Amino acid sequence: MSLRKVATILLSTIPFILAASTTPCNNSPSLCNRAYNNVTYLGAHDSPFLRPSLAGDQYYNSTTQLSAGVRLLTGQIYTTNATSGLHLCHTTCELLDAGRLSTWLSDIKNWLDENPNDVVTILLVNGNAVSTSSIAAEYAAADITSYTFTPTGTSGSNIWPTLQTLISSNTRLITFIASLVDSDASAPYLLNQYDHVFENPYNYTSLDSFSCQPSRPSNVLNNYPAAQAAGLMPLMNHFVYTDLLPTVQIPDDADIYQTNAPIGSVNCTTGCLGTTAEGCASFYERAPSYVVVDFFNVGPAIDTVDQLNGVTDAVGRLSLSGVAAVPEGGSTTTSAVGTASASSTSAPSTPSSGASASSSRPATNDAASGRTYYLPVGFALLLLMW
Repeated sequence: MSLRKVATILLSTIPFILAASTTPCNNSPSLCNRAYNNVTYLGAHDSPFLRPSLAGDQYYNSTTQLSAGVRLLTGQIYTTNATSGLHLCHTTCELLDAGRLSTWLSDIKNWLDENPNDVVTILLVNGNAVSTSSIAAEYAAADITSYTFTPTGTSGSNIWPTLQTLISSNTRLITFIASLVDSDASAPYLLNQYDHVFENPYNYTSLDSFSCQPSRPSNVLNNYPAAQAAGLMPLMNHFVYTDLLPTVQIPDDADIYQTNAPIGSVNCTTGCLGTTAEGCASFYERAPSYVVVDFFNVGPAIDTVDQLNGVTDAVGRLSLSGVAAVPEGGSTTTSAVGTASASSTSAPSTPSSGASASSSRPATNDAASGRTYYLPVGFALLLLMW
């Protein structure tokens, strides 16, 4: 073959090479060749549970969260007496029922259909200790199982593929359950959270109380070397509660601008997300795999995740900058499922105004933690109508 022909062939491949190197994975080309467990993902705590309900932890629905850069969705699953199947409920289905799990999963499946270069993780708290087969039935009903990924092993010592490998094989959905109560050989993609992930404490009541120490699973409590030796990925909870009543705690949304602030923000003072994440990265000698927050769009929290990932080339995200947190009684039309446009409500003029304290939710069970507050359902329902 002549040198001219060789040169022609090589030149013809350049557009494809350039395209491959600039195609984003999870909104950034620089993440494509990183292993799944070597990337930090922004997590939406209690993703399906929305304001203006007082039981909501987020302002925008799950697919809007994904479009804005969230890549970990957490939720709680329960059985109900009224209908069959599993529902996404906040502590109890009488308090807040966001609908069938399969409906929510179907919307995530549609989002994955439309976003072929993105890897998404789901973490479901198994509130009623339902069987693995019951959870798998919801995945089948949503027609989402073809996207699921099954690691080669059952423990944290797995060698995880790169994001590009997951994208190329179209197995772009990782699911953790806290916790599986039994095994089901037909659903190996449902992974027991604590075989792969540890988390720090979650019951913070002040901005100066955040800890990086492992809290769960119990066999690595306050023992990061043990969690590290087991190959567990770090999940960093970062949200604060305040007392509404002696036995009722609610998210501290009055301080959310400080809580979610990245390094470099004027709001990044004591306990801000940026400095806490930087401290945990130093403690773990690696960045946390998951950073889980309430009201993710405030901060914005994605800035801290970009800093942890070293990402400066993010593309394709829905910008919610300047969009207000929706107060109680606001006009937002977002729902727990489906795609919703951002609210047109104007943003607060200064960060110190925060979100209205009256928009906080009643005490509930945290999606990624299992934390239960002692609140009579009748009183909770009264608060929801308040």
